[in-house]
Amino acid sequence: MNEIRKPIVVVGSINMDLVARTPRIPLAGQTLIGSGFTTTPGGKGANQAVAAARLGYPVEMVGMVGGGAPGEADQDVFGQALLENLAAAGVGIAAVERVVGPSGVAPILLGDNGENSIVVIPGANGKVDDAAVDRQAALICSAGMVLCQLELPLATVSRVLALCAEAGVPVMLDPAPAAPLPDRIWNQVAWFTPNETEASFYLGKKLEPEEAAKLLLQRGLRGVVLKRGGEGAYVALAGGKAEWVRPFCVKAIDTVGAGDCFNGAFAVALLEGRDPWTAARFASAAAAISVTRRGAQASMPSRAETDDFLVQHKV
Repeated sequence: MNEIRKPIVVVGSINMDLVARTPRIPLAGQTLIGSGFTTTPGGKGANQAVAAARLGYPVEMVGMVGGGAPGEADQDVFGQALLENLAAAGVGIAAVERVVGPSGVAPILLGDNGENSIVVIPGANGKVDDAAVDRQAALICSAGMVLCQLELPLATVSRVLALCAEAGVPVMLDPAPAAPLPDRIWNQVAWFTPNETEASFYLGKKLEPEEAAKLLLQRGLRGVVLKRGGEGAYVALAGGKAEWVRPFCVKAIDTVGAGDCFNGAFAVALLEGRDPWTAARFASAAAAISVTRRGAQASMPSRAETDDFLVQHKV
């Protein structure tokens, strides 16, 4: 493609994941012997940016990492590595600022069955405020789509959505970790992409996907994707079509970042003109590849890998 494409702009978190492998997720008060430990770049925002960039789409990242003052090596050992990793994946980092203090980190327990438990410590991500968003307003308003999550302060996310609403830029909001949302946010979101736990949080109870999507759409959303892991994804439009996109059968060894991979790939496919269900199938293929590899950003597939996977798994 030679035409100029409006970029995906990701306004979100940039973390270093501290991954401990263990036979299973321990119970409260229980000590287990782990089988390995790695550090790997993560953060839901950065993960989604890398996922989209690896698929060959132009992506710009808006966020913050630590180590922004001389002599801070003892406070932040991850900021430079996080920036270099984003750039190596093809993500634009001109709008990523370095600030005083540590970068965000996420200790992760990864069970042998692929399940995980995550604690996010915001660090520099907690300093991304309205002023930081306004400094990047021109970039954000130039986007074909903006991707947001909830690992930044909620007030910051609200500012991004308001800015995009004024500019007519569609926003995909991944509501993770789940947190109460102001009523005004709902009709500013083009795509709302919760997993089962997050959907239950916003609805106050666990519902079947068809009913959950219907109730979420009634809040003013334009589209909902309920990410259901091994069950697939349920994609519904306001006042329109709603259908399941079935999963691909693969042997999962690490599910960290799979939902982020889905979001990044879904955004790419939508901006390339695919209908939401075809786009979700493309995203499901990318996510299926990602769970067969270890790491978050390290697991994101290339465009060629995803296209080949779809050819091999034609319905």
